[in-house]
Amino acid sequence: MVFLLLTSFLTLSNALKFDIHAYSSNNHRYARCIRNFVNKDTLVVVTAIVGGSKGDGMLVNMNIKDTMENEYGKAKDIAGETRMAFTSHADAAFDVCFENTLVSKTALATPYRHVELDIDIGADARDWSALQAAEKLKPVETELRRVEEMVGEIVAEMDYLRTREQKLRDTNESTNERVKWFAWGTMGMLVGLGAWQIVYLRAYFRYVFAIYVESGH
Repeated sequence: MVFLLLTSFLTLSNALKFDIHAYSSNNHRYARCIRNFVNKDTLVVVTAIVGGSKGDGMLVNMNIKDTMENEYGKAKDIAGETRMAFTSHADAAFDVCFENTLVSKTALATPYRHVELDIDIGADARDWSALQAAEKLKPVETELRRVEEMVGEIVAEMDYLRTREQKLRDTNESTNERVKWFAWGTMGMLVGLGAWQIVYLRAYFRYVFAIYVESGH
């Protein structure tokens, strides 16, 4: 069974803590995935802190990909802090998936690993301290730059939602038009079939009546 945790789209940091149990087979059904949406060309930084240690009888792998089948990174046998950064290729949801495989031959007292996951998107993924030092900005100026970038992301998200709503409305109108013509076509076909049946039955009864008359009855 795939455990899929759906998180709503946020421009702020998303922090999750959970335990992932180990299974004897490396089966994707036991993967635990965290999903989030991101706009195209947006910076994303994923930081995972996995408990335990290498060689403790469990093997934890992390994989990041989106619903458009774009692969953003893989990490095998992770323990401690692991960080991955990528820039999205499309307006799509992406999944951060963890798999915990039991490789120990003996039973474990605690067959699971604790995971703490942070997902920073857009403005929150940037290193503002480094930017402030590089451009010699004041703290207020740095904060204004960060807020400005976050507002830009919100505007971009609104534009995306408006475009998507327009596409859905066009699809709905097109579907309604097709349904209307299909209904008219079906009605016309039924009327034509009824008329053909009437003509056929009239001809049939005329034929039967003619045979009846010719037989002398």
